[in-house]
Amino acid sequence: MRVLLSFPHALGAPGIGWTAWNQADSLVRAGHDVHLVAGSLARPVPGAASITTSLAAGRVRVPHRAIGRERAFAWHDLVARDRLRRVDVDVVHLWPLAPGLTAHAARDAGIPAVREAPNTHTRRAWEAVAAEIDRIGMTGADRTAHTADARHLAMEQVEWDAVTGVLAPSEPVAESFRAEGFAPERVLRHRYGYRPGTRRAAVRTAAAKPLRAVYVGLGEPRKGLHHALDAWLASDASGTGTFTIAGRMLPAYAAYLGARLEHPSVRLVGFQSDVPAVLAASDVLLLPTVEEGSALVTYEAQAMGTVPLVSTAAGAMLDHGVHGLVHTPGDVGALTAQLDLLAADRGELARLSASALEHAPELTWDAAAVELVRAYETAVAQEVPDAVTV
Repeated sequence: MRVLLSFPHALGAPGIGWTAWNQADSLVRAGHDVHLVAGSLARPVPGAASITTSLAAGRVRVPHRAIGRERAFAWHDLVARDRLRRVDVDVVHLWPLAPGLTAHAARDAGIPAVREAPNTHTRRAWEAVAAEIDRIGMTGADRTAHTADARHLAMEQVEWDAVTGVLAPSEPVAESFRAEGFAPERVLRHRYGYRPGTRRAAVRTAAAKPLRAVYVGLGEPRKGLHHALDAWLASDASGTGTFTIAGRMLPAYAAYLGARLEHPSVRLVGFQSDVPAVLAASDVLLLPTVEEGSALVTYEAQAMGTVPLVSTAAGAMLDHGVHGLVHTPGDVGALTAQLDLLAADRGELARLSASALEHAPELTWDAAAVELVRAYETAVAQEVPDAVTV
């Protein structure tokens, strides 16, 4: 297919930049013509049909804050719209945020456009995060990308209204958009993936050993680290095992967690660039997230044979009791029981680890590209609307 992919940040940078880069790279290697419009390039995309940068002068990146975030997004959108007018494509793939110029130009030209939804519907995400922050008494503390912003939501709404469909990488994301009134045919499922590396993965042993748990991600209420700590400290596993927390901590949240972080079984190691190594050194991944799109670490964990113990909000691609264990967000009791089970029954841990490893080849970015192209084809088969109202 011929695709214009617009990403207004540094393509290939950690976070969503890594996600978008893997989409582009996998599409190119699968033989598709990909025209990239990125804010800047943190990693090259060999074989791309064309590459345009909107916020870079040569190798020098222009930070969004240098000209203002909204102005930077508007400028990128203008550059992407002008690029669209100069190339022949079958579909336009947009990443947030943009004022909607490219989406409207695609609609006016009769070209289907799809909008990436890396998280649940923005309003739903804000409500979920705000409710959890209020529940634990941290209202007014650290501001994050998931703090309510009416101007931000209005910008997203313009683009959602103009596109043919929304790309949902997990069922929680898809359901959140349907619940906000999006027609089911406009919610297009695809998924994310992991990039195979050279690190050796092994099935966890059934021999009696202390349980090694790990949390990977930003330390914030949204990710539910407080639930992970409460479950860990309530579990028998904390008596002999270790719980490693790999990620930057928001200051107010670290203060809230307080003594829980000082338990002798808990280890704070900060941000880690080699996530597979962290996972390979652990038996289970704890991710009791409150709100998420589809956490990449759940894919990476399975590729390392690390058993995911995750909430249903994590957007993990796994079957409960087969590749990992799942619990309802906030159900600390269920997560505690799962930790106790695997700490006491290493045979069950080994079984889940082996199944996760066997599942891993289905979770690569190359496999994800096949699903993404199917979503594109679904959008192409639909009639491009004159206007859409959610």
